[in-house]
Amino acid sequence: MSRSNDPGHFFQTTSSLSELARKAEKSKNTKGNPVKLPSKILAVAADPENEGQVYIAEAAGTAGKTIATFSGPTAPLTSLAISPTSGTILAGCWDKSIWSWSISTRKLARRFQGHGDFVKAVLVLQLQGKETLISGSADASIIVWDVVTGNRLHTLKGHTRGILVMAVDPIEYQPSKESVILFSAGSDKEIRRWTIGISSASQIEATSDAPSSIVTHETSIDSIYFDSDGDLWTASADKTAKCLSRTRHWEEDTQLVHPDFVRDVVVDDEGGWVVTACRDEEVRVWDKSSGKLHHVFSGHFEEVTGLLLLPNRKVVSVSIDATIRQWSLKTSDLAKAIKEAEEERLGEEKERQPETKESLLTEEEERELAELMEDGE
Repeated sequence: MSRSNDPGHFFQTTSSLSELARKAEKSKNTKGNPVKLPSKILAVAADPENEGQVYIAEAAGTAGKTIATFSGPTAPLTSLAISPTSGTILAGCWDKSIWSWSISTRKLARRFQGHGDFVKAVLVLQLQGKETLISGSADASIIVWDVVTGNRLHTLKGHTRGILVMAVDPIEYQPSKESVILFSAGSDKEIRRWTIGISSASQIEATSDAPSSIVTHETSIDSIYFDSDGDLWTASADKTAKCLSRTRHWEEDTQLVHPDFVRDVVVDDEGGWVVTACRDEEVRVWDKSSGKLHHVFSGHFEEVTGLLLLPNRKVVSVSIDATIRQWSLKTSDLAKAIKEAEEERLGEEKERQPETKESLLTEEEERELAELMEDGE
């Protein structure tokens, strides 16, 4: 018996058909210079060797730049980390493992196995001159690995639900130091802090100044990002992005409210912008100092899953619509984008307005008709 995945072969409601038609029409737009790929894009990472190139992870189980493909896994890839030291790309996968490839040869290198569920976040860094991989999983654990040998160094537990994102505290990080401070967050809405070293690793305990875990959101946290001041920005499924102040022991300083789940956040410190990715298909630009919405980049026609800030003041967005798009954050380009969006909005409003038909009656006939209607009352 044949089977089909074509939505047109199944019963659908009027609203779902309208939504499909809307997305099909929106998919024709060329905003953000879209690059189309074969499947949903779940993560994006910078190419340390070339500012004009990026790495992406696809639901089809491949990772790569737009000019190269790294294949092997048959399950979706969720996260990426690039090691310029060893020339390796590492990717977390739904198959509970981390895959790695040689960037120069594109051949599979090593597969790290040890988690009991999807691997959702990966980081690679130098610790005492040793290349170290840190992975976070839906099994609520963090594993620290030796990249060269593949040995597991530490397994950390503390979260009660899956870990979705991790970030190393940039203020504390130096490759020569014995340890780093790691922040992790996920489905249990808590942000936890860990001291990670080669010989030991543990969760940072509560002090009189700061709790052991930071709770500022109502539900899952999908992204955390440190700005140049060392403050922590978060993106959550509670429809907000927030700034947590380092000097105030990670208390909330700014809240950016969205109409849907916030999937990612990055900060352009040079321009003073905060950029967020949302499930409602939009990329938003906010004024960092005031928290006011400045502009909305509309181009994707499905949920936006990730953002990457490039050195040339551009932000790259990826989506489950299988496109990569880029948007300029330069003042003149933003002003142009705002003007074009306003012109488009006015044009759409004009199209929606009903056409006013000219009267076939003369002015005198219209006056007589009005008098007759008044007499009839």
